[in-house]
Amino acid sequence: MIATSDPQLTWNVGRDIGQLFEFPFMVNAFRAGTIVAITAGVIGWFMVLRRQTFAGHTLAVVGFPGAAAAAYLGVSAHLGYYAFCIAAALVIAALPRSGQQQFSEESAAIGTVQAFALACGFLFVSLYRGNLNGINTLLFGSFLGITTDQVRLLAVFSGAALAVLGLIARPLLFASVDSDVAAARGVPVRSMSSAFLVLLGVGAAASSQITGTLLVFALLVLPAATAQRVTVRPARSVTLSVAIAVAVTWLGLFLAYYSSYPIGFYITSIAFGAYLLANATQATAGRLAAVPRP
Repeated sequence: MIATSDPQLTWNVGRDIGQLFEFPFMVNAFRAGTIVAITAGVIGWFMVLRRQTFAGHTLAVVGFPGAAAAAYLGVSAHLGYYAFCIAAALVIAALPRSGQQQFSEESAAIGTVQAFALACGFLFVSLYRGNLNGINTLLFGSFLGITTDQVRLLAVFSGAALAVLGLIARPLLFASVDSDVAAARGVPVRSMSSAFLVLLGVGAAASSQITGTLLVFALLVLPAATAQRVTVRPARSVTLSVAIAVAVTWLGLFLAYYSSYPIGFYITSIAFGAYLLANATQATAGRLAAVPRP
């Protein structure tokens, strides 16, 4: 959205960048965006590796009724995001898993949770008697109005999630690559899955506050998917995922500040472009490698 001073891009790049930090709300936006990008880049990498993008999307959608319920109750929407996303993660973690039908049954149950969450969200919106203009912000994200207290809350939740993920990263990676062998080696696969879903709920709640609940894939999926297309080495891939997430967030903030379009649009478009570029580069490299050398 356009700031009250109607900022305009010029040929002076240094001035344009400096103008971003003249207002406290933009400083907080960059702080919050960086925290969210780092969290989404790391947690999203494991989510893509574990093929749980549908679960991640559902948890992001659950953030919508959470924020709407918080607005209806007169409390911070950010607390609503975290409360509902974590609760939904626990529900998904409790779903039964058995037999060859495991994936389809789990997907159907997760889809049911998603549909019910959306219905609850619109119910809370209809019950809310205040200004409904904030619905677009809940669905598509915004960088306006981020306070220092909200940045601190993001830092606390994200820091705690990343600390826990750091403690379980090795066994979680093992269980993600080959769950049967991991279970045979004594890794608590089910507990790891449940713990990660809670962490994914925190990541989805954090990302939703910047991109909105409908565009959360921009930070949770696209940077991680792009990084995994570039390299299969876990450490390098996670680092690249975080770097891409931070880069698209910063560039998205820059473009959103100087235009009338929402930040979620820019972040999603830039991240999607990076993913297409990675796929095109990999395909080109594969064709070149297949060409016989004289």
